[in-house]
Amino acid sequence: MKVIIYTTPACAYCQMAKDFFERHKVAYEEKDVTVDEKARDEMVKKSGQMGVPVVDIDGEIIVGFDEEKLSKILRHRKSLDSD
Repeated sequence: MKVIIYTTPACAYCQMAKDFFERHKVAYEEKDVTVDEKARDEMVKKSGQMGVPVVDIDGEIIVGFDEEKLSKILRHRKSLDSD
């Protein structure tokens, strides 16, 4: 499973998203869109907007921090990985 989180340093919801993945022992790649113009362009292309966090889980895009949705996706992905 590949997870990318597009963030900014001052974003509380970005920190919540990172904490969520750390609690669930899921590795992720963080891209700070305040300093990485290429990452910002990727994020806008994927999500259609500039708000953060944007979470990309194997190409599935979640805008904002939605713990319920993230949990559901993780359970689904882990069940696929165990098959």
